[in-house]
Amino acid sequence: MKNRINRYRMGALCRRICRKPQKKEINLKEIDYIIANHAEVDHSGALPTLLREIPDVPVYCTANGAKILKAHYHEDWNFVEVKTGDELDIGESKLVFVEARMLHWPDSMFTYMTGENILFSNDAFGQHYASELLYNDLVDEAELYQEAIKYYANILTPFSPLVTNKIKEVLGFNLPVDFIATSHGIIWRDNPTQIIEKYLEWADAYEENQITIVYDTMWNATRKMAEGIAEGIRQEDPDVIVKLYNAANSDKNDVITEIFKSKAILVGSSTVNKSIMSATSGILDMIRGLGFKNKKSSSLRILWLEWRIRRFNYRKAKRCQI
Repeated sequence: MKNRINRYRMGALCRRICRKPQKKEINLKEIDYIIANHAEVDHSGALPTLLREIPDVPVYCTANGAKILKAHYHEDWNFVEVKTGDELDIGESKLVFVEARMLHWPDSMFTYMTGENILFSNDAFGQHYASELLYNDLVDEAELYQEAIKYYANILTPFSPLVTNKIKEVLGFNLPVDFIATSHGIIWRDNPTQIIEKYLEWADAYEENQITIVYDTMWNATRKMAEGIAEGIRQEDPDVIVKLYNAANSDKNDVITEIFKSKAILVGSSTVNKSIMSATSGILDMIRGLGFKNKKSSSLRILWLEWRIRRFNYRKAKRCQI
């Protein structure tokens, strides 16, 4: 009961906070159109509050967008359904709509603003990264790209063929792009198409000269096994990057990102109740869902046994020579 009351109070507080800035920053009656590139709640959650104030303003979205928004909020707002190539004249500029189905939801859409040459790219080219500096040329480039590849690896990997096709379609419009304004993270304004080029690279069975080892352990035996194998790889090939993660103690999105970058992955776990430990099981389930391509894989136990067999045969051969 106490938690329920707290959730109610928090919800009421959020509603009050949401209402005040809207009316303080802009006269809501001056809003002529609402563009809904995506219906997921982190994008559309303010619509019910906003449309209670201006209920007749048209909401431009894809057909799937209208369907999902109705399902989310049980409201039949003034939807205007658009498809690729449709335009909205807003005076000095036009908005051109481009459907981007399954990047990463069925309703996803890009909006291009002529004149200003801005691509509002929705989830594409984004990051879970916030900075008051706002623009890609003002933030740390290495940090930005690490967040961008993490975003791609964990969200867009299953849709890589669609990513390639959609980018080629958009580039085929030959539209000048001076800004890419994503729905998450930093705005790309300095050479904005650099992130488009990266997406094409990441979508094409991406890999680096890296091997990632993921393990979970009960009494550190599997940890020692993983560390021993990591050291063996480094001795065999000093140029390869080896990343080692305890699945129970590591951020799963970081682990998935390093697996995405790797040419091979090794996984090991202690056993419990006739199965593997839950953290390792969770990572393996994520890997299966994301559908990584062209990556070699093995279990730590298999490699450990192979190493012990080779070691036994080597010692046996030495004894025979003596």
